[in-house]
Amino acid sequence: MKTTINIIKALADKSRLRVVAALIEYEELCACQIVEMLGFSPATVSKHMSLLCNANLIKSRKDGRWVYYSLSGSMPKLLNKWLYDEFSKSNDIKKDKETIKKILAYELSDLCKLQKRY
Repeated sequence: MKTTINIIKALADKSRLRVVAALIEYEELCACQIVEMLGFSPATVSKHMSLLCNANLIKSRKDGRWVYYSLSGSMPKLLNKWLYDEFSKSNDIKKDKETIKKILAYELSDLCKLQKRY
């Protein structure tokens, strides 16, 4: 029961849902790409990502100075499918997809330089 409650709590925030939608679409994103997509400070994004990790919805890996996030594979398949179907109807998620396409055009080091504004 505790696992179910943690998943529901983690998904009860629009920003975290946007991250899950992006990871369903793109498999893996760097923390700086997620920061840029959400338009939040790195500290705020880190807190959101921590909640998603603690619910075992996503996992992280470190590669040098970069931290990459992906879906953990432990998300219930029916939940994943339902979210995917619902996300396809969302204008916010459609906007995020366009934003991510632009973000992916940047080198990670250049993107981090842009984010010094936070």
